[in-house]
Amino acid sequence: MEETIRIMCPNLLCRKVLGVPSSARGKTVRCKGCSTAIRIPEKATDPADAAAKPAANAKKPA
Repeated sequence: MEETIRIMCPNLLCRKVLGVPSSARGKTVRCKGCSTAIRIPEKATDPADAAAKPAANAKKPA
């Protein structure tokens, strides 16, 4: 069974939560509530991975 991605409409007057299939990654879908175009991210980012990697432009200790 295909995984469903839940994403919130960015339109502040709508904010509807949409369920889209994982096959929609990298594509643009329309909100059923307000017809706003929403780009589905290619890959979900893992917050633990982001915290473990230091920022590229961070200052190095002297």
